[in-house]
Amino acid sequence: MLRELGTLAGVVAGLMIGGLRVDAQVEFVDPTIGNVGILLEPTRPTVFLPNSMVRVYPIRKDALDDQIQSFPLTISSHRMHELFSIMPGDGGPAAYDQEKITPYSLSTRFDDSLIQVEFSPTERCGYFRFTFPDGKASVTLANRMTGEMNVQGGAVTGEERFDGMKAYVYGEFNAPITFAERDHEQGKQITAVQPGAKSLDFRYGISFISVEQAEKNLRREIPAWDLAAVREAAKKRWNETLGQIAVEGGTETQRKVFYTALYRCLERMVNITEDGQYYSGFDHRVHEDARPFYVDNWLWDTFRALEPLQTILNPEMEADKIQSYVRMYQQSGIMPTFATVAGDYACMNGNHSAPWFADAWFKGVRNFDLPTAYEGVRKRSLEVTMLPWSLAPRGPLDEFYSAHGYMPALRPGEKETVPGVAPFEKRQPVPVTLENSFDDWNIAQLARVLHKDEDEKLFLKRAANYRNVFRTDKAMMWPKDANGKWIEPLDPKFDGGMGARDYYDENNGYTYTWDVPHDLDGLISLMGGTAKAEANLDQLFREPLGRSKYEFQGKLPDSTSMVGQFSMGNEPSLPIPYIYDRMGAPWKTQKRVRMLLESFFTDTLQGIPGDEDGGGMSAFVVFSMMGFYPVTPGIPTYDIGSPVFSKVTIHLRNGKDFTITAENASQDNKYVQSVRVNGKVSDRVWFRHADLVNGGTLELSMGNTPNKSLGVEPSSFPPDSIMVDPVTYSK
Repeated sequence: MLRELGTLAGVVAGLMIGGLRVDAQVEFVDPTIGNVGILLEPTRPTVFLPNSMVRVYPIRKDALDDQIQSFPLTISSHRMHELFSIMPGDGGPAAYDQEKITPYSLSTRFDDSLIQVEFSPTERCGYFRFTFPDGKASVTLANRMTGEMNVQGGAVTGEERFDGMKAYVYGEFNAPITFAERDHEQGKQITAVQPGAKSLDFRYGISFISVEQAEKNLRREIPAWDLAAVREAAKKRWNETLGQIAVEGGTETQRKVFYTALYRCLERMVNITEDGQYYSGFDHRVHEDARPFYVDNWLWDTFRALEPLQTILNPEMEADKIQSYVRMYQQSGIMPTFATVAGDYACMNGNHSAPWFADAWFKGVRNFDLPTAYEGVRKRSLEVTMLPWSLAPRGPLDEFYSAHGYMPALRPGEKETVPGVAPFEKRQPVPVTLENSFDDWNIAQLARVLHKDEDEKLFLKRAANYRNVFRTDKAMMWPKDANGKWIEPLDPKFDGGMGARDYYDENNGYTYTWDVPHDLDGLISLMGGTAKAEANLDQLFREPLGRSKYEFQGKLPDSTSMVGQFSMGNEPSLPIPYIYDRMGAPWKTQKRVRMLLESFFTDTLQGIPGDEDGGGMSAFVVFSMMGFYPVTPGIPTYDIGSPVFSKVTIHLRNGKDFTITAENASQDNKYVQSVRVNGKVSDRVWFRHADLVNGGTLELSMGNTPNKSLGVEPSSFPPDSIMVDPVTYSK
């Protein structure tokens, strides 16, 4: 079957793969989008299969670096260690050109030698082809981390050690090879030579268990010398995965931005199960388990939008990922923060597995051990320190928090005396209070499901702690000291040390004022009602920096792509534009979201407004371009925004479709005029997950003038109170 796609010349083929109706979309993905960072880390043009172990990209500073250092055989985690390396010639860096990268293949030519490199992956293996115009075939493999490499017969084997973990490789060439070995600073360097050859193929397997398992992975996944077959299989896998969402209308640029964002959402988590076994960095043992074991999730970034997106697209996988976290807790005694392949990485703040678990549960994902998951998040809240970047047991500041309901701040110039506070990250009293309030609200919801009445009361009380750092006279979230005194003097735009971590973290007080997704109704009341809150939200997007850009960014490098004091470049900002839906001004949500998409998410090297964080930022793009967003993980509803496409079809794993139509949608026609959910007229600018997952339609009529009578009655607002029972909205 052939289907036209908007104004794009040509057609896109409809496919049936594994019983799932999909639409081939991989040609729209441009892995170079965002390859030059605004201030911090760029995206990488990564070649991989969705949620798979082997991930490869050219190692260089960014896309403007004219030399490639080498290619890794895989990476340990998103934006972390590259493992092993391969490079034609003597292994040294080389200038390159004619680079072509897709999600499933890579091709690069080096300037001086004209050697061409091609690569395609499988789940645990990779296939390189090197073409040598001068007939001097030579390829160098080396350790990038501390380790060793050896030649065994005609094969190359290796081991690398990182963060208390080991990675293994087994690889072989497609022709008889002469090997030369030498030591270098990380371990070994092996050069493979075949004089007179015009090309060399190298296929390899990766394992976190053993060299022998790496070889088994290779024999199973790449049994023949056939790069084209590997490439075509990878392309088919990407079409299957990306094709779960088919879009019509919009511009070709918008389709590129959309599908590239979706591709970014599929890098993590990573299935590291090998033949029914996996090595766990959480107890340093090999486990046998037929169920997949997933790692590599930076939950501070991903619980907000990425995991809710995956809950829609891959609910069975989501259950496997959550059960992986349950096993991590059982193996280590602590519910992870950032679950890397090497174990829990003490990073950022909060207990964000709680909203992830609750959100999945209330959206019908049930195939995980909820009582043990609950035990883990409860223990994390009550027995592990809340201090940022720490996995230590509960300490004196946690005792203070339990007694007083907020994390106390130091006064300007006051020295830290509490052990365990990270010198750079510090206490971060405002975000620690806010984020744990939200996490504890989600624990309360799970306690209700498990009929733990006393726990439910305890965690609902803790969920209200955000109120203790709201300063009424400033209408802002503000730090206070252990005596309950507001910190003065304080500039909430800027003060608090490098990165403002004395009082906030990667964002300032203006962003964190709105970080109460579980009780926006309560926040609006604290601000003095809807009119005052709406004016405050308007001012967020208008408030000047109050200093030069270079001063502001020098202290707050994570808060990039500023609109007033709103930072598009950092994850706590993502739901803020949708808060207008809770103020009777949904047209402002529609206007803001469109402006943010058009301004900051482009199809260019700088087309990502901040650290992308492996899907954390890109999931905002996928949701917002489709026209809805999960403002409150834990409540199974979605706010309506402003879809950029005239039609979006989500092919669900249960065999049903959810379709969003936006009649007359265009750059100018960004305002929703009317809403129909499953054929029924609605005055609400939100809908339930059940409306989506059961298959159905969301029909929007779009125009170039705001409809200021739609969604204005408080009875039509999305659920946003601390007393909401998510079960009410689950059916």
